[in-house]
Amino acid sequence: MVTKVAAKKKVAVEKVEDKLTVLTDVKAYARKVWLAGLGAYAKAGAEGVDYFKELVKAGEGVEKQGKKLVNEQVDAANSQIESQLKSVKNSVSEVKGKVEVQFDKIEKAFDNRVASALNRLGIPSKQDVEALSAKLDELNALLERVARTQ
Repeated sequence: MVTKVAAKKKVAVEKVEDKLTVLTDVKAYARKVWLAGLGAYAKAGAEGVDYFKELVKAGEGVEKQGKKLVNEQVDAANSQIESQLKSVKNSVSEVKGKVEVQFDKIEKAFDNRVASALNRLGIPSKQDVEALSAKLDELNALLERVARTQ
């Protein structure tokens, strides 16, 4: 019976020792996890500044490329607008010239009809008045010569 009790005590002691070993291992592992976390935090702090600087440089490069692309597209759009504007101006000039020619024709036709109507009413035209004025000038010049000779 003594051996049974001793065996039981020995088994109980081994169980306690196993539990202590497991507990010690768990504590050691937890400490390693804690230290790994602290190491990651310290490394991130040290390398974080450099990584941030790299990100800023990369962002500046992308921004520069974006601005260049936008400027190229704006220049292309402005070029297209200018060419379309020139085309429209040329078209407007052509139409304006044609309209002016037609307007001149209409104006001449109107003047001829008004002159014809005035002539039928017995009102002299501008050319008739100018011709009469020229004849009067000749007569005045002739009268002056006759008056000087006397």
